[in-house]
Amino acid sequence: MNTIDWTPQLRFAVAVALGFLVGLEREGAKIERKTMVFGGVRTHPMIAMFGFGCAWLSQIGVAFILPAGLVAMIALTSIAYVAKIRAERFGSTTEFSAILTFVTGALALLVDIWAAMAVGVLNTILLSEKSSLETWVERLDRAEFLATLKFLLVTLIILPVLPNQSYTRYELNPAHIWEIVILVSTIGFVGYFLSKRLGVSVGLWLSGLLGGVVSSTAVTVAVGRAAQTDPGRGRSALQAAILASSVAYLRILVLIAVIGPQLLPSIWWRCAILAGAGVLLALLTPGKDAADTGPAAPPLHNPFEITPALLFAALFVVLMVVTSVVKGTLGDSGLIALGAVVGVSDIDPFILSVARPGDIAAGVAVSAMVVAMMSNTIAKGTYFGFLVKGERKQTAWRYALWAALHIPLVLMP
Repeated sequence: MNTIDWTPQLRFAVAVALGFLVGLEREGAKIERKTMVFGGVRTHPMIAMFGFGCAWLSQIGVAFILPAGLVAMIALTSIAYVAKIRAERFGSTTEFSAILTFVTGALALLVDIWAAMAVGVLNTILLSEKSSLETWVERLDRAEFLATLKFLLVTLIILPVLPNQSYTRYELNPAHIWEIVILVSTIGFVGYFLSKRLGVSVGLWLSGLLGGVVSSTAVTVAVGRAAQTDPGRGRSALQAAILASSVAYLRILVLIAVIGPQLLPSIWWRCAILAGAGVLLALLTPGKDAADTGPAAPPLHNPFEITPALLFAALFVVLMVVTSVVKGTLGDSGLIALGAVVGVSDIDPFILSVARPGDIAAGVAVSAMVVAMMSNTIAKGTYFGFLVKGERKQTAWRYALWAALHIPLVLMP
């Protein structure tokens, strides 16, 4: 397959076209806002040609012309900016876009053509989507944005410098541990984002369904507290709690697929059965009450922050060590018993510590996971029943039946 030969003539045409694209957008903005802006459908192509010409002259020996041309563009746009400020019109976007058009023209000759195209097109998009971007910023939760930004920055700084090798006889690999933390936090954030954006509009039960991607235990307690303050929402809250736990099985399955794919043949159908059973139990819950159209569950904690991530990493390391010690001293039965104990809290660290490829037999690992899931199901039913007294009978038989369903799945090969 022949590739395009980007001759100087073609590059010049691209520079002019990109300048014309920006100028066309500026001309439209001038007509729409009925105000003067710096440059239009003629000026921006000329600026792009100016940048292209300066780049060409610099290539044939006039080295100073390119920086001199850039300084000239900055001076020209600065004059226009000062004049605009005096007319009490604020904002420097148009002036910066003109400087960027000059840079685009120079890039069209000096580097791979995709760079000039990318800069020119993005320049136009940012200019044309002004209202959409401003609306999005107005709706942005500042605390969530800062939390996400801090987590991303810390992740980008920490992960590359962590040693990618195992330490101690427990084979603790800092880089692998942090990768697991990022994976869990990212999956949780997806559910948190969906629940936050859609929860209020879709009702309490669907809020629980989405929140289950974050933490089914947190959802159970949250909707339980909501029903505790408003008993009329008890049935919808029970549905939300059960659906959140149903989604948790699928969430666990995704984590296992990434961390311990060797266990998938034995675990996927177990998780599918338990998730399906949960959905069925939720559907068997008496019809939605009128209060279901009210506010959604109390907001979940944003999992995409550094403090929860560090706590998860610490818990994961502790359970890796404890799992290894229990396996070495008490054998398979001790490991399964440990699954029952840790099920009363967050089971993700335990399941991921067991799922890692190692010296734990697949059958034992799967049994320990299912026991931990059963223990966690019992714990969530207890939490909800304690909070919502009016629904204790409905809660008890559903969660008891659900927990009992785990037993044959533990015993099956």
